[in-house]
Amino acid sequence: MTDKTVKTSEGSIRIRQVGSAIRRNGKQALHLKALGLRGIGSEKELILNNSILGLINKVRHMVKII
Repeated sequence: MTDKTVKTSEGSIRIRQVGSAIRRNGKQALHLKALGLRGIGSEKELILNNSILGLINKVRHMVKII
């Protein structure tokens, strides 16, 4: 299993959606929407805080930290 720990020096994180929200729990689709991810391959740079880390943790099987 890959290590999902986050180490950034500037306080931001860049994520990419790699899995589809189709046939997933409805809450997971809402978590992706809250992160600003619209579909497979979409990327977003977010300011790092505990709420963002919590959202990423909930959909960690559908996102990749880049």
